[in-house]
Amino acid sequence: MNFYDLHVHSAFSGGESSLEQLARTAKQLGYEGVCLVFYYKDKRQRDIILAEIEKLKRQIGIEIYLGFEARTIKELKVLAQIRKGFDVLLARGGDLKLNRAAAETPEADVLTHPEFERNDSGLNQVLVKLAAKNNVAIEVNFREILISTKKTRSKVLSNMQNNIKLAKKFKAPIILCSGAISHFELRDPQVLISMATQLGLELEEAKETMTSVPENILKRIKERRGNDWIMPGVKAIK
Repeated sequence: MNFYDLHVHSAFSGGESSLEQLARTAKQLGYEGVCLVFYYKDKRQRDIILAEIEKLKRQIGIEIYLGFEARTIKELKVLAQIRKGFDVLLARGGDLKLNRAAAETPEADVLTHPEFERNDSGLNQVLVKLAAKNNVAIEVNFREILISTKKTRSKVLSNMQNNIKLAKKFKAPIILCSGAISHFELRDPQVLISMATQLGLELEEAKETMTSVPENILKRIKERRGNDWIMPGVKAIK
């Protein structure tokens, strides 16, 4: 069984650890692959990161993917247009308009922590149906639990449980990520899976959030790299 963490930030994107520290720790914890997430600037930045990633993959022996996280609807549209140039497209959840835009965007892979800094869960049946239709995974972000205080943790957990319930009802993919900003925040995948079972997922469902769900995302990445891929659901006729 191969485990993946598709949402990890380094010191170059609001985090604290180097790319190498994150990759080595993920390898030690038993991950098959990890996605290092950045905020997009330009093609030059992307090419520099890709070169560093290729070097680390050879040195450490772990699959490393390049992800960009959109923080606004404008950024999401820009990243959707250059979709072939990187691996994983994430949209930073919390704002209702961005939550909806992500759910409506078939080029997007993951809607991260849709409940972020909200009193409600940030999702409803309409948005989750859109996410299911467009195959946008709803993230359960472990860091939101890790950094919450006793006062806010119950609200965070309740919102996550609500989103899991909605995603299960309308068959939207659920993905479990560490959301780590430091290699010290990375966790053994079995620990994350155990936590997910406390939020309303059966054991097999929890395992899928770190295995088959990210694997399906990575499979679509390979399809996008094909010469006949034009956009989601559209391929060139040979």
